[in-house]
Amino acid sequence: MPVVTLPDGSRRTVSPGATAADVAREIGPGLAKAAIGARVDQRIIDLSAAITHDCSLSIITARSEDGDALRIMRHSAAHVMAEAICKLFPETKLVYGPPVENGFYYDIDLPRKLTPDDFRAIESEMARIVSEDRPFTRYEMPREAAMKKLRAEANPYKIDNAERAEGDVLSFYVTGPEPGKYWEDLCMGTHVPSTSRIGAFKLLSIAGAYWHGDASKQQLQRVYGTAFPTRKELDAYLRQLEEAKKRDHRKIGQELNLFVIDPLVGSGIVLWKPRGATVRLLLENHLRGELVRHGYQPVFTPHIGGLDLYRTSGHFPYYRDSQFPALFETDRARVLNELWVAADARGDADGLSLSETKWLDELRRIDEESWNRLAGPDGALRADAGNRKHNLHVIRDLLAGADGFLLKPMNCPHHVRIYASEPHSYRDLPVRLAEFGTVYRYEQSGELSGLTRVRGFTQDDAHLFCTPEQLLDELSGCLSLARFVLDTVGLSDYRVRIGLHQPGDPKFIDNPEGWRKGEAALVAAAQASGLSFVQERGEAAFYGPKIDFIVKDCIGREWQLGTVQVDYNLPERFGLEYVGPDNRAHRPVMIHRAPFGSLERFVGILIEHFMGAFPFWLAPVQAVVATVSEKSAAYGRELTDALRGRGLRVELDDSSEKIGPKKHRARSQKIPYILVVGEQEAANRTVNLNDRDGQNLGNVELHTLMARFLAENVPPLSNAPSHS
Repeated sequence: MPVVTLPDGSRRTVSPGATAADVAREIGPGLAKAAIGARVDQRIIDLSAAITHDCSLSIITARSEDGDALRIMRHSAAHVMAEAICKLFPETKLVYGPPVENGFYYDIDLPRKLTPDDFRAIESEMARIVSEDRPFTRYEMPREAAMKKLRAEANPYKIDNAERAEGDVLSFYVTGPEPGKYWEDLCMGTHVPSTSRIGAFKLLSIAGAYWHGDASKQQLQRVYGTAFPTRKELDAYLRQLEEAKKRDHRKIGQELNLFVIDPLVGSGIVLWKPRGATVRLLLENHLRGELVRHGYQPVFTPHIGGLDLYRTSGHFPYYRDSQFPALFETDRARVLNELWVAADARGDADGLSLSETKWLDELRRIDEESWNRLAGPDGALRADAGNRKHNLHVIRDLLAGADGFLLKPMNCPHHVRIYASEPHSYRDLPVRLAEFGTVYRYEQSGELSGLTRVRGFTQDDAHLFCTPEQLLDELSGCLSLARFVLDTVGLSDYRVRIGLHQPGDPKFIDNPEGWRKGEAALVAAAQASGLSFVQERGEAAFYGPKIDFIVKDCIGREWQLGTVQVDYNLPERFGLEYVGPDNRAHRPVMIHRAPFGSLERFVGILIEHFMGAFPFWLAPVQAVVATVSEKSAAYGRELTDALRGRGLRVELDDSSEKIGPKKHRARSQKIPYILVVGEQEAANRTVNLNDRDGQNLGNVELHTLMARFLAENVPPLSNAPSHS
């Protein structure tokens, strides 16, 4: 009989066929009533799912803090919304409906264009379904029978979803006690026990979407909603959304002339205007000064790199779907590259894939000599599993000297090659290379959002190469730097997440010893730095564990910003070495770190956090000198020059407008101070000082004003102790 291990370490033997709900009832009636799902060996399951083997088990309630409860609840709400839409608009074809951060959506194909005016009717139908307290019932069918059923229903989207699903069995969920009598959907799960457990819900918006993100295919409608355990939590979130609309960095950025995303330049490509560039440079320069104190060395790398560089690093083809297409010098290089990708994706499977056969045929047409070398006398790649590495090696050898180039998706391989360009002794380490490097990712158009999700962005990137003995100190220094950046701009409300790998998950590299060492080092560094943290499985980078700083802004939204990562993978892949005290070659450990993360995203978040009203030291324009009339214009120009001479960012408004509109314009631009000068101020060598909040701070002598401004122009923590 299966034995389950509970979160407190206790063990229970369960009878054959027992479910997670049965275990919850055994523990206590309160838990059974609160339960909405369960986690078995890191896999989320329905309460009604049978426990078939020895496992770890935790019961998920609506109050679980790891996000699992909300995902289950929102996935269930997506089904209820889909049922309501199908009831109201029977011609609807459903596509896909997952839970997402902060809510859920469902893509639908419907000839009638939905609008927010339809939300009331949809929500009313959803409320009826919820009030009926219908169970979510899962049933499974053999793949062949399930495909026959779906073809009979003639929904091409569901057929496509099923064809992409893995396994010999497909699952469906019925919003009711039995199939055939209630609405149902092809779905992997997981769902709450019954519709009444969904909580409070709200439909939010409608957007356009494309099937598989392909703009050449049928355009769909994406209906967004959200759900929370209680109405109080939902109302708080809706208030947060309203506040977020006021703070939308895209709107404020346009009003304050900070940046522009021009359609002729391209979606997701940011043009920094002078004022926005000033904010960005102030942040960069502030960090650069700290980097010098921490012993970092500046480097510069190009915006492109050879494709084989990213094959060696593993970024290609791992991130191929989010990279800009490679540039090839010849058709031969293009075809060989596609063969390499196909062979790499095949893994250790026997037999050639269809894509390999296709590219082999094209290679034979354009370069029979290369085809002969690759295909061998039997006219085919060596297709058995044991020869996969041989195939990849031959293809890369053929590509030598005739490869392609890639817009830089990552800075790290370039920094690795800088380290590898000269020999190193243990006495040279740690080597800390830093760059504000721009990288490019081909994000889907529907995912782009102002500065926070772009296709070209600049990272405050650094890569450290150290001995294993130095790793803990170097990680502590990186954590100190990340905290310095956040505290400087007043983002001091954050939590720390250590992202660990999930053993057995193929998306993570197979290096058990590297994972063990890296994860232990990050935990030790976080503890040594006095940070409270949580550990989350599956949140690591594909090559190594990481620490992420999850920052909460002034209206309670969370953003992932600074990151610190340990990497035993790239030094191995590139064969990096240093000579140790034993006069033998050793492998360094690599650290990736970026306190800002991306400057675009960081500035976007700051715009919303401050609502465009940057602190004095960070404001693109710190003060405007506003003259009352032509009689005080000369004094206004003199004052402006004097302040600029001390490095302050000051503008002069000596237009013929009245002083009221001048002050209003400056305040609408969120300029911290307005210096009004009239005939009296010119005669007395003073200014009438006003702030952007509408307060008149009285007349101030010039030396007092200058001292005040210079004191406020110093970023917080400028004299913080460095770590070495």
